[in-house]
Amino acid sequence: MTDGATSRPPARRPDERPAAAGVPEETTVGIIGGGPAGLLLSRLLHRAGIPSVVLESRDREYAEQRQRAGMLEQTTVDVLRECGAGARMDREGLVHDGIELRFDGRSQHIDFPTLANGRRVTIYAQTEIVKDLISLQLSELSDGAPLIFGAEVTSVTGLTPGPEGPALHYTYEGRERTLHCDFVVGCDGFHGIARTALPDSVARTYEREYPFSWLGILADAPPSCAELIYAHSSRGFALHSMRSSSVSRLYLQVPNGTDPADWPDERIWDELDARFALSADPGWRLNRGPITSKAVLPMRSSVTEPMRHGRLFLAGDAAHIVPPTGAKGLNLAVADVAVLARALIRHHTTGDTSGLDSYSEDRLRRVWRAEHFSYFMTTTLHTSPDQSPFDTRLQLSQLDRIASSRAAATELAENYAGLALSD
Repeated sequence: MTDGATSRPPARRPDERPAAAGVPEETTVGIIGGGPAGLLLSRLLHRAGIPSVVLESRDREYAEQRQRAGMLEQTTVDVLRECGAGARMDREGLVHDGIELRFDGRSQHIDFPTLANGRRVTIYAQTEIVKDLISLQLSELSDGAPLIFGAEVTSVTGLTPGPEGPALHYTYEGRERTLHCDFVVGCDGFHGIARTALPDSVARTYEREYPFSWLGILADAPPSCAELIYAHSSRGFALHSMRSSSVSRLYLQVPNGTDPADWPDERIWDELDARFALSADPGWRLNRGPITSKAVLPMRSSVTEPMRHGRLFLAGDAAHIVPPTGAKGLNLAVADVAVLARALIRHHTTGDTSGLDSYSEDRLRRVWRAEHFSYFMTTTLHTSPDQSPFDTRLQLSQLDRIASSRAAATELAENYAGLALSD
């Protein structure tokens, strides 16, 4: 590795008090964030015999209830299966062969297996993935406390070559503590401490804010379709998804700053019906049911470069955010840690640092591809506040090309279903 990192056990400084019982003070890989990226990385490392500790600022109940995306690329499904976290996903997940585009009163199915070399996608909520990974982490690791909830990291030190090595300083149970490690991986999101640990002289963030948001709901209603529906309409974008055979997940494009309270349930259902309307089937309606959750989600894109500085590596939302239209957020995070785990395992077993040295460059190449696809889906399907009739005609022309051109449909299918995971 170019910064000279080694796998030596980190030494405790003389002024430090011993860790409390069950709370480790040193490890090989210190992971900030107990979301799907951090938990999956720890799981992959554990199976290779590499010690790690996950520090999560929230409690377990919060971590297991965060509502997030639920569309899994084939690569994500494969990684979860390979690490032993796919049993419940295989039982309860909904396998889809494509998506449906609705525009100009028409409907077009995009067949993934035909267009994307047999790839499919699976609907399985990120919330459930986190539950599965936490259960595995706590049931299989009894030698210490590798997953610590309520541990808020306050600073990261020793990332560049020096006598003390990397350390995570955090508070837990009212005490300030320190975790020494050989490597630090930030999986703590855009607002986490890891991204801000990059020096200003090194880091650069590219961002784009979109002039609209999503009003997302969960409803106790059977899905009204077999696969996801992406709808372009003059009234704005709408998306029909699902969480299970009895729970629907739906979204409406709304102005930024929208208060969910301004959207009573009946208004939401009526607007969804209007945006999904088909000329060939004017009687088509959504299955309705009690709305159990309602929230407004802002739309933005962000990439922080580089994804590695010294002995710090960024993964998932700590390095990149995509608008959810392309369903790439969770899948990018999984790909990040799968690639990073391979590199760490190779370094641990052979001393080869090439995978660690190329991590940032390799991942950013894939990240920007996903950013572009998400931007394409977002700008093609949404109506901007200042959109002209000319802009709308361009959108419809692009959607018509996807419907009529195998090459255009293949490009969409390959990007949506997920490109192969590079080593």
